Amino acid sequence: MDGDALCYSVAAAGIVAKTVRDLLMARLAARHPGYGWESTMGYGTPDHLAGLETIGPCRHHRRTFGPIAQLVLPL
Repeated sequence: MDGDALCYSVAAAGIVAKTVRDLLMARLAARHPGYGWESTMGYGTPDHLAGLETIGPCRHHRRTFGPIAQLVLPL
């Protein structure tokens, strides 16, 4: 079931979580330009994948994210 349709507190928590995540992504974009985080707020977009190809991952990337896991990274 769709929890936020049934419970206002679940709906509010979802809004707060997305707002905080978007703020954190904007901060990451300012510190690590080139991944498209400022406009997409997410992974897997063409801009983000292009950033991974040209810049490589930064310390904030999940090593288990498919495109990163497939890269040959220095130990």
